[in-house]
Amino acid sequence: MIGVETLDEFVIRKQTEYPYARGDLSRLLRDLGLAAKVVNREVNKAGLVDILGSAGTTNVQGEEVKKLDVYANTRFIAALELGGQCRGVASEENKDFITFHDEVSKNAKYIVALDPLDGSSNIDVNISVGTIFSIYRRVSPDHSPLTLEDFLQKGSQQAAAGYIIYGSSTMLVYTTGYGVNGFTLDPSIGEFCLSHPNMSIPKTGKIYSVNQGNFLSFSEGLKQYLRYCREIDKPTNRPYSSRYIGSMVADIHRNLITGGIFIYPGTADAPKGKLRVLYECNPMAFVVEQAGGRATDGARRILDIEPGELHERTPIFIGSEDMVLKAEEFLRKFGGC
Repeated sequence: MIGVETLDEFVIRKQTEYPYARGDLSRLLRDLGLAAKVVNREVNKAGLVDILGSAGTTNVQGEEVKKLDVYANTRFIAALELGGQCRGVASEENKDFITFHDEVSKNAKYIVALDPLDGSSNIDVNISVGTIFSIYRRVSPDHSPLTLEDFLQKGSQQAAAGYIIYGSSTMLVYTTGYGVNGFTLDPSIGEFCLSHPNMSIPKTGKIYSVNQGNFLSFSEGLKQYLRYCREIDKPTNRPYSSRYIGSMVADIHRNLITGGIFIYPGTADAPKGKLRVLYECNPMAFVVEQAGGRATDGARRILDIEPGELHERTPIFIGSEDMVLKAEEFLRKFGGC
């Protein structure tokens, strides 16, 4: 396929951005791409095999585990362990981080935080789901055991981050801090091919994504912002359209391309929201910021949050810069997050 650049070719060409990495980060990204292909295969045939429905357990978050959650978690962890570039993994599905002890991995310089299947409750009804990943350089010395501090780093310390969306087509979108690039899986050759180079989120948009079923539990500032979104005002292209899929990856991917804001706030019952800092908010914030957008908890930049525990949660307002700034304005004026 003349003129088409694959993910493998792209990351090898770009590895000069990390001269100290000696290709380790490039190989790690390719390992994630390989696991994504395996998970994509199962997602695409989910209705044909016994992969739908609940696994009959709950994860550390107290959420029902779907069979595909288990499968995706196993596949990604296996690919990272076999690849040898990753020292350990923190996953939404595991209470504690996992350390790899084989000879190849024990001196690896990177760790990965992972949501193996975001939006898995949508699988049973054939709606897009995704994988979110975050890559850090470990802070513990070489040849020493991993520590919790290796994972409890600010999002600004990420070496790379991205997501895979399994939808009408399967895309892998990632950044290493030098812009954002998207790759679409070509099933005819089994390769991710560069399809969305230098992705850039519009400065504003017409879509807001939030679960309005929780409206009565929102802060006054957020209620006022949502009323603003629904007002008729032609000079500012309002009212905005409400679009909420219920899969963070799918909602943010759409807004990344068309412009918009995704909101998962704190509520009366969950003041810190429900999305996790390490493997959901940090990687998506890194991607969106690198595409020219903004991501905060309503006041603080997401990437400046210093997490205190592996599964720490935070509210998030993420998307087109002007829309996030306007939401923050309402929060400052009326209170809340």
